[in-house]
Amino acid sequence: MVKEKIVFDCEDSLQMKTVAVLIQKASQFRSTIYLVRSGRRANAKSLLGVMSLGIENGAEIEIEANGDDEKEAASALMAHLKNPKIAV
Repeated sequence: MVKEKIVFDCEDSLQMKTVAVLIQKASQFRSTIYLVRSGRRANAKSLLGVMSLGIENGAEIEIEANGDDEKEAASALMAHLKNPKIAV
């Protein structure tokens, strides 16, 4: 299992797009991927699950990936969250 933490920092106008692209990226991997915020955990491949976390600027998010491509999955999601404008 791979765990990575990041603080979500994104322009308000791009937040929903950033989350949507994050879900698309997560769905490309075979690994089970969860996002954790404030003790709540959601499947990173589920729009409703991710939306239920209420991710907003300044929120600390932990990415948990488990499976054959867990390192690649965590790395891709971290890269996207560090610079969401690249993939938008």
